Amino acid sequence: MTPTRSCFVLVVLVATLAGGGLAAQGPPAGNPFYANAEAIQAGMGGFRQRCADCHGTDARGVRGPDITQIWSSGRTDQGLFNTIRLGVTNTEMPAFPAPRTSDREIWQMLAYLRTLAAPAPTDPPRGNAENGARVFRAQCASCHRVNASGGRLGPDLSRIGVARTRDVLMLRIRRGTEDLRAGFQPVTITPESGPPIQGVKKNEDLFSVQIMDTRERIQGFEKDQVKSVVDGTRSPMPVFGPDRLSDSDLDDLLRYLQTLRGFDPSVQP
Repeated sequence: MTPTRSCFVLVVLVATLAGGGLAAQGPPAGNPFYANAEAIQAGMGGFRQRCADCHGTDARGVRGPDITQIWSSGRTDQGLFNTIRLGVTNTEMPAFPAPRTSDREIWQMLAYLRTLAAPAPTDPPRGNAENGARVFRAQCASCHRVNASGGRLGPDLSRIGVARTRDVLMLRIRRGTEDLRAGFQPVTITPESGPPIQGVKKNEDLFSVQIMDTRERIQGFEKDQVKSVVDGTRSPMPVFGPDRLSDSDLDDLLRYLQTLRGFDPSVQP
């Protein structure tokens, strides 16, 4: 092999190891850009552009969860790479497919996120999860599902323990929520005859609307065949004040919700 040919092969090999060949071979078990200052700088820009709206510029959560403790909770670089690339079904976490987001960019964002990592909390968790499960069944299960059991008028909460912080959950329970998440927006249909029908909107186009009514029946309506279709302005999530949910039961409910982490193949049992 000539010197020129050898140099060319070396350049191609280096480029491949730096990230150009990751997609073809699958992501490595560890981050190839771990502790790389230039990659961390680039990853900071990528994180702020793609992730900060939900997770915050400090990664401590806004609409999305606090992700500063993902490694201390048992997550792996490989598992986090897959989460970013593929997204999480039935949650607000979108997929970041190639080639719009390259493997290199994902690893750089993870290298930056490592610099924000925090240790697991040392304070013992508050509340009794067993009683919290009973409170959930009594107060919440008519609208929310956990592990395929419960109502469907509200979002599935099987992974809420990794999707929302304790403080965010407490505020939503005590004060309600003004978020109108797609698929759970309140709507009232007034037919040509009969009483109004309330439910949550599942699909809509210019000519029709599909809802799930309060009895969890899917119904479709042609807009020109009903009197009105009125969107609600507030979430159906009720307010659970101290008169409806004691502070002790709230602590227990929050503890139970924190245990709902779904199935994560990247975490060893």
